[in-house]
Amino acid sequence: MKIGIVCYPTFGGSGVVATELGKALAKEGHQVHFITYSQPSRLDFLNENLFYHEVEFRSYPLFEYPPYELALASKMVSVVMNEHLDLLHVHYAIPHASAAYMAKQILLKTHGIYIPVVTTLHGTDITLVGKDASYEPVVTFSINESDGVTSVSEDLKKETYHSFKITREIEVIPNFIDLEKFKKQKKDHFKKAICPQGESLIVHTSNFRKVKRVGDVMSVFNNIHKEIPSKLLMIGDGPERSGAEAMAREMGINDAVRFLGKQEAVEEVLSVADLFLMPSEKESFGLAALEAMACEVPVISTNTGGLPELMIQGVTGFMSNIGDVEDMTRNSLFVLDKNNLPRFKASALARAKEFDITNILPLYEQYYEKVLKKARVNRSAETTS
Repeated sequence: MKIGIVCYPTFGGSGVVATELGKALAKEGHQVHFITYSQPSRLDFLNENLFYHEVEFRSYPLFEYPPYELALASKMVSVVMNEHLDLLHVHYAIPHASAAYMAKQILLKTHGIYIPVVTTLHGTDITLVGKDASYEPVVTFSINESDGVTSVSEDLKKETYHSFKITREIEVIPNFIDLEKFKKQKKDHFKKAICPQGESLIVHTSNFRKVKRVGDVMSVFNNIHKEIPSKLLMIGDGPERSGAEAMAREMGINDAVRFLGKQEAVEEVLSVADLFLMPSEKESFGLAALEAMACEVPVISTNTGGLPELMIQGVTGFMSNIGDVEDMTRNSLFVLDKNNLPRFKASALARAKEFDITNILPLYEQYYEKVLKKARVNRSAETTS
């Protein structure tokens, strides 16, 4: 197949999933064309089946903001025509699904080309941005006009049906992990440098938005630190970082906490971690938790969103109610106990293996074939009618 993938080329979960999916499809022999405004952060070109098409959009005095959606739709039309694509797969509904609909109509009306569109819903495009009254009608329309719709969890599927008047069937295809990339590596020198006295190492990664509740991360760690020698690594950046740094100073744990900012090789940090904290208010799936588990790191999380579909309570770690710092602390100390930790590490890896990309990729391939077959049938019916 020749597949066009549209995504955000950033560190966010949707961009990471789209990029890794495209790379895996290319390895299987499919021709994959990425269409976005800059090269995705995890994209490499070591495979002859990978291509990148940059969306160029210029600033004009007339526009306060450049019309990216129009430029994206035009680029889709160009790539579909010139590369003879079979299908467009857009990740994150806003504005990719609406731009894809525009491109689809231009191709059909102007060139007689029908290009099927698959839209994958990732989370905040539904749970946050999409619910905005100024976007909701467009989001609803674009999803319903897609030839196929997938979501990364059952919870997100239910929330989509609850929040929007969706008439399309939504197929759940969970997020995945590349176990060749995300695996425990020998980084003993790194662990020794951070924890010279053999302290327990706790890690948190996120975009430091309010929904990630990084204040709870600091509170849980502060409690852990009072009980056992421990260190905390905070990976990522965002609006709540300065507040978390201030909390560390106020709590007197500043020397035990390191803020590393955005990191490309997160797996190297996770390889030396003992515990991963994810006290989020909402997670559509919990990709960061899955990455930790693949590196043999048990997880302490909330029981919200798609996390119960990934986590196994008391096996891969523990889930607590949102904001229940005391319960998260108790669970953290239980997992970190030297008599318990090896079992939790092994169980985390075993669960992560179920989400290996080799298990999930065929689900996407089968879904593509289903959408293409349905599109051919519909086009044939239109032609004969």
